[in-house]
Amino acid sequence: MRASLSLLVGALLLVLGVIWTLQGVGVLGGSPMTGVTRWAVLGPIAALIGLASLVLGGVRMRRGRRNG
Repeated sequence: MRASLSLLVGALLLVLGVIWTLQGVGVLGGSPMTGVTRWAVLGPIAALIGLASLVLGGVRMRRGRRNG
C-alpha cells in the first residue's frame, strides 16, 4: 500500500515538475506561471523529488514481492 502511494505521488510530482519547468522557461504558454523564474526553479526540484519517490516506491514493491 505504501509503495503504491509512493509511486502515485512520485508520478504526479514528476509530471507537475516537468510542466512547471516548461511554463517557467516560457515553452508552455497560457498560464500566469509562464515566464516566471520561480517555476523554472521549483519545477526541476519537484521533478527530482518525484523521481526519487518513484525509485523508492519501486524498491519497496520489489522487497514486498520477495518477502511475500
